[in-house]
Amino acid sequence: MSERWLHLLYLVPILLISLTAHELAHGWVAYRLGDPTAKYHGRLSLNPLRQLDPVGTLMFIITYLFWGVVFGWAKPIPVSPYYFRNRQRGMAIVGAAGPATNFVLAVIFGLVLRFVGPYLADGSAFEEVIIRILFMFVQINIVLGIFNLIPIPPLDGSRVLGGFLPKSAYEKWVAVDRYGFLILIVLIIVFQRQFSAALSGAVNAVWDLIFLGA
Repeated sequence: MSERWLHLLYLVPILLISLTAHELAHGWVAYRLGDPTAKYHGRLSLNPLRQLDPVGTLMFIITYLFWGVVFGWAKPIPVSPYYFRNRQRGMAIVGAAGPATNFVLAVIFGLVLRFVGPYLADGSAFEEVIIRILFMFVQINIVLGIFNLIPIPPLDGSRVLGGFLPKSAYEKWVAVDRYGFLILIVLIIVFQRQFSAALSGAVNAVWDLIFLGA
């Protein structure tokens, strides 16, 4: 079995857990703010099958196997902002909940790796697997948290940014949402080198913050 296929065996359950937590956080926060839409659609669930998009999940696997990168998406949580007292603020809070959850998971697994890792460093195959899984948990959740905070619709960062815009500008910003995914793909392709460098720098910065700040 090649190294990449072996990594994929670790990657799939990590993504299942991380993406499920991310989407569940969106739905749970929206529900707490008065929006029952996610609950009505059965999305307030720890069942990964309720949170994953088949095509998006397949993209994770394909991009990793052929290009060594992780790119895909989960099924977006349905949110009705009209239930919120303040639509802009409500959407910003709901948007921030997903990345925040990924950062919390990264910190938790990072602390486990930092303090438990030295006791698993005797070189046995089983302990190496545990360390690798913890490492990937931290890395994947940092990447998910940072990537989703990019302020381009339909990513969560656009919702967070929208919470700070004037109302007139916010309405125009929301209208961009229908084209956001296409804009995001084009920007990633055109500015691939700059995007990769910026993402890597941000991931390394958060990684250092977790381990040096613990």
